[in-house]
Amino acid sequence: MSYKKAKGIYQEVITGIKNDGLYKDERTICSPQGAEVKVRFPADAPEKEMIVLCSNNYLGLSSHPDIMKAAHDGIERRGFGMSSVRFICGTQDIHRELEMKVSKFLGTEDTILFGSCFDANGALFEGILGPEDAIYSDKLVHASLIDGMRLCKAQRFIYEHSDMKELEEKLQNSQARLKLIITDGVFSMDGDMGKLDEICALAEKYEAMVAVDDSHATGFIGKTGRGTHEHFNVMDKVDIITTTFGKALGGATGGCVSGKKEIIELLKQRGRPYLFSNALPPAVVAASLKVFDILSESTARRDKLEELTSFWRNGLTEAGFDLKAGNTPIVPIMLYDAKLAQQFSRDLYQEGVFAVGFFYPVVPKGQARIRTQISAGLEKTHLERALAATIRVGKKHGILGLNKEQIIAKFANN
Repeated sequence: MSYKKAKGIYQEVITGIKNDGLYKDERTICSPQGAEVKVRFPADAPEKEMIVLCSNNYLGLSSHPDIMKAAHDGIERRGFGMSSVRFICGTQDIHRELEMKVSKFLGTEDTILFGSCFDANGALFEGILGPEDAIYSDKLVHASLIDGMRLCKAQRFIYEHSDMKELEEKLQNSQARLKLIITDGVFSMDGDMGKLDEICALAEKYEAMVAVDDSHATGFIGKTGRGTHEHFNVMDKVDIITTTFGKALGGATGGCVSGKKEIIELLKQRGRPYLFSNALPPAVVAASLKVFDILSESTARRDKLEELTSFWRNGLTEAGFDLKAGNTPIVPIMLYDAKLAQQFSRDLYQEGVFAVGFFYPVVPKGQARIRTQISAGLEKTHLERALAATIRVGKKHGILGLNKEQIIAKFANN
């Protein structure tokens, strides 16, 4: 009976979320992740073949046969799971091999593995900063970074998105022992990049460290896919990189912190998600090792991704969609209204395009959108079909050629 009161409260909250047009439905994929997938929506509906435009599978490696074989081989050679944390009896030779391979790829001194980048970001700040230190954070950093900072007793200063003038003012006024600037490399909702070159210049001027979450960049941003620190030519100036194996690097799970050796050593002693969570399974480690082998062989996948992204962005722009500016594979179609974003997504689904509406609390209120994401697993013919479908849906809702104010006015009473 103790749950009865709580149940009523929770039901009211859920009803309110639905009435506000903010309820998130999940679509059931019935095939491997790829350029096209079989989907059921609702869950009891027949399967439908869809072009995927909302996956983090940037390099098209999620179902790569060589990576899947490596995962199978990993199970055969090292077993299914570790049944332990790293420092007790959860470290295999392949864990250390992966850490060294990541370090070599990113150009860092050392690396520590975590179950996810969310865990890595949760461990980072508390592990290396104390009350006498300060964090300077871009306003739009990922939720995992925000949660990680909340766990830390360091002072926190937030600057407006990519506002270097405000960042400098906050750095000037600080008396902190250690200063750490944190930014996303690529901001996952908007698709723009943090101004790493300017951030590193300010860090040098005010004796601060620089940390970057490059989850939406590792493997495909930069000339050889090393990430945003390569793109901005500051590979020797970034102290800490956090990233994931769950997006471009195979799409499974796992993450890491990579950077200065003392920082990594300290996190191995203090990082709570590292000390109290099981080690990555051998299959994931073995598959991730194969991913880095593939990336070292050629830049063909990131080059193809760049070409497809340009085609997609140019096509949407010419059609008259309101897009967020950027040059990454994340291309948000701005709709501003949550209910419109949901309906737009449903209409795309009927057209055979899998692209999800994003709205509060995933993005700020009044910033609803369809976040499209390009993958090297796609072909130009996929994007041609998807573009035609997206234009048809845009015409249906009468938004082509409209700017932000016009779209908001049109759906003000939605």
